[in-house]
Amino acid sequence: MKLEESSTIDIIAAVLSEAVSHVLEISTRKTIACAGTLQTIPKLIMRPDISCFVQLSGDFNGLIVFNFNDRTAVKLYRSYMTSMGIPEGDLVKDFTSNEVTDSIGEIFNQVVGDFTRLIETEFGLSILRGQPKVLALTSAITLTIDADYHENRRLAFSIDNDRFQAELALEQTKFTRLPDFKRPS
Repeated sequence: MKLEESSTIDIIAAVLSEAVSHVLEISTRKTIACAGTLQTIPKLIMRPDISCFVQLSGDFNGLIVFNFNDRTAVKLYRSYMTSMGIPEGDLVKDFTSNEVTDSIGEIFNQVVGDFTRLIETEFGLSILRGQPKVLALTSAITLTIDADYHENRRLAFSIDNDRFQAELALEQTKFTRLPDFKRPS
């Protein structure tokens, strides 16, 4: 990946997009499509019906938020569980159930784990991350995150035409490859 051609947050967003698509396709056995367009947004927002967030720290700091409507959250949960052999009849249908929120948390723990491995492999940088937290927002409220991150992006994904979003906030940072230097003999 050429660092000089894109801003750092756009590069990180591309890595996040790859991690989301890769992990969800394996864990749900469904095709995950990314819109391919990054949106620059002023702040990250947690929206109904299900929102999942995780904070990043280490060699750079940031925050990732995933937002799902109820239908998409249940579809991810049901696809995830049936791919592990759980019968459809044993699965819940209510997005507010603990089974759905716990599964969304587990899926996105795997996504963020893959994301951090990709960052470490590609850039040699280390990221510490918390456990993803999942909220079922059952009323028409949104939570705007008041964090001091200067760069924010939104990516749109779909699973069977049901959409969800990932939002990424990053401290102001720029990745630049270290120039080659050899100690004189």
